[in-house]
Amino acid sequence: MCNQTVREDCTMNQYLQETNMLDFRHSSIQSLIEEKQWANEECFHKIRKIYDFVRDDIPFGYNRDDTIPASEVLKDGYGQCNTKGTLLMALLRGVGVPCRIHGFTIDKQLQKGAMTGLIYSLAPRSIVHSWVEIQYKGQWYNLEGFILDKDYLQKLQEKFSAHEGSFCGYGAATDNLQNPQIDWNVNDTYIQKEGINQDFGVFDSPDEFLAVHQQQLSPLRKWAYQNVGRKLMNRNVEKIRSHSG
Repeated sequence: MCNQTVREDCTMNQYLQETNMLDFRHSSIQSLIEEKQWANEECFHKIRKIYDFVRDDIPFGYNRDDTIPASEVLKDGYGQCNTKGTLLMALLRGVGVPCRIHGFTIDKQLQKGAMTGLIYSLAPRSIVHSWVEIQYKGQWYNLEGFILDKDYLQKLQEKFSAHEGSFCGYGAATDNLQNPQIDWNVNDTYIQKEGINQDFGVFDSPDEFLAVHQQQLSPLRKWAYQNVGRKLMNRNVEKIRSHSG
């Protein structure tokens, strides 16, 4: 475990465990860690390189469910706040970086633009949200700025280049759209924080958090989201990301 004393090893152990969702021993995750040689890096670089990978190499998009394991997020190759957070945590724990999850809800206004029409109208007012907290040199840091990949964020910045002040929509909720703090350099990072409307506190793992605070959808609405809604949302997101001019 990087940068921890022997005494701290015991207290941090709970933040290094593998879980059903944080399946960092899965062959695909182990192969990625080996390919990137992250385990051989100094702790700061482990965190920064894994963070950048999850932010930009796993584009913003909507998976079938918040509870899928990290290996499935990696296989999908895209994710949103909760699923990208699961992958980030699995990769960090896989190289010995202690981390935990902080759970919230966000106002659905944050998703307007990615969600449109009937899909937006039917969405619950509050949507389950989370960010990742890492332990580095005795301090906890909040990581949320990995949710939107830089290509997508850049297109949003271009689309709303004349916008000043706080911004909420298209998957972002920030007080400074043109210069949000999304790069990790031993600091907190955020891109959706301004949309938070309820705080559930910290949990050891996403399994623990989502066992208590899952998105409440009827079977019909869940089917509609998985088979229709999210596909339309992903199409909207890709249209923004690929837009030129």
